[in-house]
Amino acid sequence: MTVLTAVMIGGVLVIIGLLVTTLRTAPPALPETLALPAGAVAEAVTQAQDWIGVVTTDGRLFIFDRSTGALRQEIRVTTGANTGPGTGTN
Repeated sequence: MTVLTAVMIGGVLVIIGLLVTTLRTAPPALPETLALPAGAVAEAVTQAQDWIGVVTTDGRLFIFDRSTGALRQEIRVTTGANTGPGTGTN
């Protein structure tokens, strides 16, 4: 076995060890339920370190506290044909 082979094997073992220790950590706790306002239907969900975002079919984004499930903020999302990069209406 050459020195290069030994170094490559050692590197692979280090990477595997790092992956195992990194992926072994417990995921952050989630609330039991998130209460959407009446009539709101979830379309997409995203998570951050301390909040959960829920996009609804009627164009609203609800930000919930990750640990308590309490509603922090509601954002109305508007879209249009002439919005986005290069249109001056970002």
